[in-house]
Amino acid sequence: MSDTEKVCEKIRTAVTDSEDRSRYEQVKALLLDSSRYGKKHSIEEAANFLRVLGNPCSDRKIIHVAGTNGKGSVCAYLESVLRTAGYRTGMFTSPHLVTMRERIRINGEMIGRADFVRYFNTVERQLQTDSPEERSYRPAFFEMLFFMALLCFEENDINVILLETGLGGRLDVTNCVSRKELCIITEIGLDHTEYLGNTIAKIAGEKAGILRQGVPVVFADHNREASAVIAKKAGQLACPVFSVSNCDVRKLEFHKKFIDFSFNTRYYGYIRCLLKTCASYQTENAALALRALDVLGDRLPVSEKALAFGMARAHWQGRMDEVVPDVFIDGAHNEDGILAFLDTVRRDGCRGRRLLLFSAVREKQYREIAGLIRNEELFDRIYLTKMQNTRSLSRQELQEAFGAPKKGVVCGFDSTGEALQAMMGSRRPGDKAYIAGSLYLAGEVIDDIKRNRYD
Repeated sequence: MSDTEKVCEKIRTAVTDSEDRSRYEQVKALLLDSSRYGKKHSIEEAANFLRVLGNPCSDRKIIHVAGTNGKGSVCAYLESVLRTAGYRTGMFTSPHLVTMRERIRINGEMIGRADFVRYFNTVERQLQTDSPEERSYRPAFFEMLFFMALLCFEENDINVILLETGLGGRLDVTNCVSRKELCIITEIGLDHTEYLGNTIAKIAGEKAGILRQGVPVVFADHNREASAVIAKKAGQLACPVFSVSNCDVRKLEFHKKFIDFSFNTRYYGYIRCLLKTCASYQTENAALALRALDVLGDRLPVSEKALAFGMARAHWQGRMDEVVPDVFIDGAHNEDGILAFLDTVRRDGCRGRRLLLFSAVREKQYREIAGLIRNEELFDRIYLTKMQNTRSLSRQELQEAFGAPKKGVVCGFDSTGEALQAMMGSRRPGDKAYIAGSLYLAGEVIDDIKRNRYD
């Protein structure tokens, strides 16, 4: 190719990228239009429309994951191992941190802008060509993305699909798939109580709604009340049950940059597992993934080498994620998540000060979360910020929730960028900085760090 041809190719590529970005932004705006994509529908309605789309992925192996905390991490561990073993993987998760495209992944890579637009248009065309009585159906935001994901996975000839529920399980649109290979229920806590119920038992019942007749279930045996509900539901549906608890993990060692432990499997006995994270809570999520792979061993065989290598290279953005040396982003946003986050901070071996950038959305139990952080007295300086999200608490509301802690200084800001700049500018050698409280905050910080250089 001549120099002139190379220049022309660069121009064509730039034009294509610009067009793709523009079309993607238009589709994103449509998806965020609550008047157009607002109402959530029943499972029956969603299943009917899935049939109209041709029942994409009805013959694929689907692993369905529900729970309060850890769903995305479990999916990420499973996806990494299965891809390492040579399977073509599709993963549908939520929420996204920076771009909607993160929610739909093929072999670990998020979907491209052009494909995102194309699958959106495919669903839209079907909605326009439906019979008059069917045209009243308009998928909600999350439902639309789910249908797009299944079309994407069907076209890309995926072997294994990891589906993460959006909210609850029983009534979640992901529960309308016709068949499942395995169900997984992660740790259950009090979150989204206005939708799922105000007790652990009620929430566990909603999560256990993903179980299907005779389909194995792997669950975190973390709470006696939740475990009893899951086991009862599994018994009613004749589901083989496989629990995971601390008893299944041996020789657990925490290091500065990784966690090392052994896990008991049916196929290999105890195997050594290394996780490239400092987050103590990821041990349980990894153990759930390992047990799931163990249960699926006959249908989705994975070598011991692929198992170890896949777990070691797995990464889930925004979960105790070191984005700059000694600066960690964690998506903890409910009481159980914050307790797990604080447990990891307590182990960090910090030689200097600990700094925290925090925000929250108003429907979370932010006063209780603020109390947990304040009472631990782990942080020397806390930076509170209002996020761009319309559900974000104001600086004043956050400062009122934190009050005057016994240790540390609380500072308030009206934007994440200002708060992040202040925290990063105040660091000294030996300090560790943390960002927590909301996945929306994690997304804003990650985006800001990409645009501004910090070291």
